[in-house]
Amino acid sequence: MQSRIRAHGDSIRRALLHPVRSVPLAFLAVILLGAGLLMLPAARTAAEADPVLPALFTAVSAVCVTGLITVDTPTFWTPFGHAVILGLIQVGGFGIMTLATLLSLLVRKSIGLRGQLVAQSETQTLNFGDVRSVLFRVARIMIAFEAVTAAVLTIRFWFAYDDNPGAALWHGTFHAISAFNNAGFALYSDNLISFADDPWIIIPVCLAVIAGGLGFPVLISLLKGGVRMKDWTVHLRLTVYGTLVLLAAGCILFGAFEWNRIETLGPMSLGGKLLATLAGSVFPRTAGFNSIDYATASPETLMITNILMFIGGGSAGTAGGIKITTFLVLGFAIWNEIRGHDHVTIAHRSISSSAQRQALSVALLGVAAVVSGTLLLLMFTDYSLEKVLFESISAFATVGVSTGITYDLPANAQWVLMALMFTGRIGTITVASSLALSSRPRLYELPEERPIIG
Repeated sequence: MQSRIRAHGDSIRRALLHPVRSVPLAFLAVILLGAGLLMLPAARTAAEADPVLPALFTAVSAVCVTGLITVDTPTFWTPFGHAVILGLIQVGGFGIMTLATLLSLLVRKSIGLRGQLVAQSETQTLNFGDVRSVLFRVARIMIAFEAVTAAVLTIRFWFAYDDNPGAALWHGTFHAISAFNNAGFALYSDNLISFADDPWIIIPVCLAVIAGGLGFPVLISLLKGGVRMKDWTVHLRLTVYGTLVLLAAGCILFGAFEWNRIETLGPMSLGGKLLATLAGSVFPRTAGFNSIDYATASPETLMITNILMFIGGGSAGTAGGIKITTFLVLGFAIWNEIRGHDHVTIAHRSISSSAQRQALSVALLGVAAVVSGTLLLLMFTDYSLEKVLFESISAFATVGVSTGITYDLPANAQWVLMALMFTGRIGTITVASSLALSSRPRLYELPEERPIIG
């Protein structure tokens, strides 16, 4: 009897510690730890305020690098609270299990088989034999981009906005880390609206957002050098070219719909309009910053932003959404089907059927999450479908932009957004990895039948 109980316990332990399942459990543990720290009186300015739900929501948003907030970040939280939020952003952006594996390497100089599997499952695209070297490259790239962005922002805050050197350094560092990790948290009540026409703030933030959103495998390939464009992998091509196309399309459409609107870009100078147009294309790609008030944006702009948010950025990075590669693989699959081709090809390479199934699963699960979240928010609030859908996609895609309704959501609606943020940061990765890890060849074939499609 005892042996059976022990065997059952071992099986449960192995299931929980499976590399794929370790990732969400680790994220959940860090969220609870962060929420506990934010509940401390030293973390908030109003001691009498109920800290539980704001602390938990903020912790989820920070670890999931989203940026949605139910309280005003600069005024509700103290500097200690800001430091906790920044730490959660950094840990969540780098990857909790990836960070734990890197620390293990630094302390013990080695990692076991399970540690390598866990790191590989979270970063998705690492080759098994390259886990150690890639982890150090990822850390160096992240620190380098954040340091350069922080230096530029610090100088600007210091000399242009009369911040003392300490405050300028803190503001520059906070927003640099928030930008590269695509988190969208800001230490200003209007986010970045006050800096909408300042190129020394908007451009460095946009560049950091784009870099973080490309994904670490792409950054490593681009920075390594010596790889000719004609030798790029399919993943590299899809991510880079897809990013450029979406940025260009976002700029054009955002500018077309908002250029002369009095509520948004209308009163700005030409330079300010161009910067705001760039930000309007970059920030919805899971960054979460905003240089305009989306509550006053046109319905067309909100729809374009919904699309950009849902697609998201590159895989195995700090971006959210279903990812560019998922979207483009499905697009090429449709195009090849229309042309009557038996195989999906991209850049003279054939895409496996398993990759297509994974892309379809991730996309459809994303749609299901957004639809479910939207329906629940409609049930729990009195807001319009337009605003609720925008909020749901922003949460699931870990973007963080909002039309301003997050502050007034009831508790049950906040729980819905927390579930969407957690699913968006963890769920699609876990589903794709689970599909890859659980695939096994079938030793027999069932009779084939073709249902009517379309």
